[in-house]
Amino acid sequence: MSVLAMRDVSRDHGTGAGLVHALRDVTLDVAEGEFVAVMGPSGSGKSTLLTLAGGLDTPTSGRIAVAGADIGGLGPAARAALRRRAVGYVFQDLNLIPALTAVENVMLPRELDGARARRARREAHRALEAAGVGDLAERFPDELSGGQQQRVAIARALVGDRRLLLADEPTGALDSHAGEEIMRALRARCDEGAACLMVTHESRHAAWADRVVFLRDGRMVDSTPGRTGPETLLDAR
Repeated sequence: MSVLAMRDVSRDHGTGAGLVHALRDVTLDVAEGEFVAVMGPSGSGKSTLLTLAGGLDTPTSGRIAVAGADIGGLGPAARAALRRRAVGYVFQDLNLIPALTAVENVMLPRELDGARARRARREAHRALEAAGVGDLAERFPDELSGGQQQRVAIARALVGDRRLLLADEPTGALDSHAGEEIMRALRARCDEGAACLMVTHESRHAAWADRVVFLRDGRMVDSTPGRTGPETLLDAR
């Protein structure tokens, strides 16, 4: 069963002469352990796809299920709780808090979820180890390289029970060596069972994925074969 299932999803902005079809009739599945890369020209709908997949916006039409929950049927509070519990985000703008150490940055989402400090710290250390920066837990962001900061952001995105990782050009601000380190970390987390949907313009980074989908003018125009079957919660209904 897919962690992310999107069925005939469209997103429009504006009306009349100002109407923009940001995404049009997209159907996409991402399964446990699967790494899917999204490519396409600027304005093709890549970031809109991630925003909808993570429940930060709602589609104009179509249905989206995340971790077995049809998010279209959830109210704002329930959608926010689902995002905190199941979805992690890694963007170019890392938003690490300068006054907090690496482990404190990773702890923060779990503490906001209501986890006790001791448990949140234990989970944060595990996430940092999995991201390859466990030895940097007590350093502040300005003491870390760009690649190390990005690994901390990945750990923060996956701490706890988050099953879906959304990454928007996660290597865009990094040199080639640091970029490859980040791709290796993302691939490792998928191999451990997380589902990953990543937007990239770099074919060498897309090569780390199990499958690549291509968007143009808001439509999915091509997709390489995936390893997983098509059965999802939405299909079963």
